[in-house]
Amino acid sequence: MGENAPVTSDTAPFNYAGDYQELVDEISELLGAPATLENRDFELIAFGAYDSEGELDASALDPVRTRSILTRRSTAAVRTWFEGFGITRATGPVRIPPTPEAGVHRGRVCLPVRHRGVVLGYVWLLDDDPGPSDAQLASAMQVTVRIGALLADEAQHGADLTRELRAVLTAERGWQRDMAVAELRTALGARADGPHTVVCVTPWPSADPDDAPSLRTLPGAEALCTVPWGTTSQSLALLVRLRATDLPTPATSAAGRLLERAGGAAAGVAGGRLGLAELGTAWQEAAASARAALAEPRLGPVAHWASIGPFRLLTALPPESAQDPAVRDLLSPAHRELARTAEVYLDCAGQAGRTAAELGIHRQTLYYRLSRVEQLTGLDLDDGEDRLLLHMALKAHRL
Repeated sequence: MGENAPVTSDTAPFNYAGDYQELVDEISELLGAPATLENRDFELIAFGAYDSEGELDASALDPVRTRSILTRRSTAAVRTWFEGFGITRATGPVRIPPTPEAGVHRGRVCLPVRHRGVVLGYVWLLDDDPGPSDAQLASAMQVTVRIGALLADEAQHGADLTRELRAVLTAERGWQRDMAVAELRTALGARADGPHTVVCVTPWPSADPDDAPSLRTLPGAEALCTVPWGTTSQSLALLVRLRATDLPTPATSAAGRLLERAGGAAAGVAGGRLGLAELGTAWQEAAASARAALAEPRLGPVAHWASIGPFRLLTALPPESAQDPAVRDLLSPAHRELARTAEVYLDCAGQAGRTAAELGIHRQTLYYRLSRVEQLTGLDLDDGEDRLLLHMALKAHRL
């Protein structure tokens, strides 16, 4: 529906992007008008730039198309509105009239893209007067059959990668993981040897693969899957291709887009690596970084392994470590303010002035609270090891 820049190999997996572009250009030539291909989630795949009379003028745009240009996808409301014309069930062209009150100032022709009876996407063009003939539209529909086969092949390839990535991340260390990595390496081909990292988004709202975003909307995405998180929730794992191991920008961008679809979640990004041999370790780093971002909002919403400081160690500790007998009473709900005071004091390296300013309290109030902390824990805040124990327990408790 919108007219965006063509998808490149950086935003679409493998070589599908060029194939889609050729087919959409073919339709544009057949119909004498620029055509746009979107998947069934209304995400842009390719745009045919055919224009027999030069550049389109600004009047060709309407609010729906303008938003599509800027965001590369349509809103849920727009999707519902267009689907109301029966495009999900249609087997031939569907003409949609202009509806200014809905932001659609010019009519559309929708060519549903199907494979084995299932709609996988849509080809869109503006419905000008007189517009394409029935014969032209029939020829264009023949091209959509080839597009449907390509979309189905890509979907199957993505499902295979999902299975292989999940196998790696859930396998036991040793030969099971080595075999899973070998299978994923084979599925990725030559790209497997390049720089990669892993993103973890948790909690992810659904374990259904159909609810996951399209890889083509995520910069550098190679594969994604859901992984159990605890006993009742899921995390989303994303394998991201980088330009260099020390340039995590694609992963950061992809994590941000994923968080738009997962309210209340946080994301973690592992350190970059060449190849897939350390993929299991990378996943642990990404998951730990996401846990840290959930526990410490200042680290998120996208936390990088290299930037989470002491949480690199704390996330490796067993959960029961936060229940050290010395701090059990302090961590009860009745003493929440005392625990916060102690944590801020230790974060400020024991500097009373900074701590009081951070908490917005008088120094004498601070000293009183710290004395209560010592009474509850039996720890001496002038002793380095006692302070270390308390600081670790307070941080670990939030994980």
